[in-house]
Amino acid sequence: MEDINPELESFRQLWREEVSARSKERQISGKLLSPRPGARTDYKTATNRYSSSKLAGGVSKDDEDIAEGLDVGAYHDSDGGEVGRTLGNEANTASKGKSTAEPQSALEHYEKAVEREEQGNLGDSVNLYRKAYRAHSAVDQSYKDKHFPPSSVIPKSANKNPSNAPVTVPNPAHHSLEGPTPSLSELLSAFSKLSIPIAEPPTDRSPPLPCPIASLPSELLIEILLYTAIADVASFARISRVCKRFAYLVSTEERIWRRICCGSEFGFEGMYYRWSCDVFPTTLVQSLDGDVVLGGSDDTEYSTASASTPLDQDPLTLSLLRSTYSSSWRRMFRTRPRIRFSGCYISTVNYVRPGASSATQISWNSPVHIVTYYRYLRFFRDGTAISLLTTSEPTDVVYHLTQENMHSHHTGALPSAVMKHALRGRWRLSGLGTGEVAEAAEREGDLYVETQGVDIKYMYRMHLSLRTAGRGAKNNKLSWKSFWCHNRLTDDWAEFGLGNDRPFIWSRVKSYGMGS
Repeated sequence: MEDINPELESFRQLWREEVSARSKERQISGKLLSPRPGARTDYKTATNRYSSSKLAGGVSKDDEDIAEGLDVGAYHDSDGGEVGRTLGNEANTASKGKSTAEPQSALEHYEKAVEREEQGNLGDSVNLYRKAYRAHSAVDQSYKDKHFPPSSVIPKSANKNPSNAPVTVPNPAHHSLEGPTPSLSELLSAFSKLSIPIAEPPTDRSPPLPCPIASLPSELLIEILLYTAIADVASFARISRVCKRFAYLVSTEERIWRRICCGSEFGFEGMYYRWSCDVFPTTLVQSLDGDVVLGGSDDTEYSTASASTPLDQDPLTLSLLRSTYSSSWRRMFRTRPRIRFSGCYISTVNYVRPGASSATQISWNSPVHIVTYYRYLRFFRDGTAISLLTTSEPTDVVYHLTQENMHSHHTGALPSAVMKHALRGRWRLSGLGTGEVAEAAEREGDLYVETQGVDIKYMYRMHLSLRTAGRGAKNNKLSWKSFWCHNRLTDDWAEFGLGNDRPFIWSRVKSYGMGS
């Protein structure tokens, strides 16, 4: 029966020879390699498995070949020496010894602290950080120089516009950013040759949309903008947002700004630099027996806002234009102190006052009063003004702050009853050579307001300063300088304290219109 399948026997013979050849080659090469940990265990396991199978049912010739094939792993075994040693064990042992060694220098403490922090031991890390900084205050810089030297940092490319960038891609990163940012004058000069753009049609086959204003000559366009500025200078300034052509005209057309500055609608033709009227319609006269009687009208001559010489030809105005405002009417209108008539100035005052307390109460349980009141100032184009001190909120006051409500017949049932304590007054701005004393030259930027007092023999005088609140608007804030009370009979002056008073902030009121 053994000769029944000669092909199987020949195949077994060839397989045995191949396994024997491979075994000898691996044994020769295994002598040159270092032992691998765990090889002895694998070999013993395979040998024990083979021995158990031999005891169980004898060993056939094929089983001997299988056992011989298992000897392939015998080259991992090492006779004598330490089991599990590899080539990298020496480095691991050295690093283990280094990690267990106590740090000596500040840098070693810092490195140990970083290691502990990476492992999650925050308590040990904090202690090591403290020791490192106690030894050397700049140890973090030493750690950075050692582990992150400047040579290891890859510098960014200084070329903002690489040559390999695709030209067809409109990416802002490919644009050159070198050089300073263009100034406003340079941008406006670039807008000078542009025209008003025409809106694109909604579809490709739609006819072009009409734009009559784009075909107007510049002379007619400037005339239209001039009348717009006279009607509302704020709307004229907002036209610059439409397109670059309008932005150029609004910013550089000095003819329009000259008309605004010298006009009485918004400009300095409507400003008063001397008193234009009297606070009281009649003057006070003291009789021989000491009684106060009302006298005739005051003989003081008052100036008018419109001078005989046009403002654009006034020597003082032209001198200020050249010296202070760089010969720009636009800058002069924006920055020169002036009063606004299309709204009112409101000062909101809040302060805390302790309430009444008794001797039987605990001090920390005493009441506290939060006091809030408002001051209102509205100026008119004829040089008059209205001053009001009240606790009513602005929504209940500003609509009634008019000259028609300046009477004493107010009752509590009417909405205009808040004007019961309103005071009539006058205002003027300070200017060069406009002081009350001829020799005294005043500095521009101050505002004087004189109003009636609580009694006919008293007069209040406010000295305010025109300032700017916020970024966009100009001359929208009135700061206090002084506040006086004048006794017209005794010619005595008494100053009020300004501990709680706050500045006035201008607020637009649409119902006032142009403030006429």
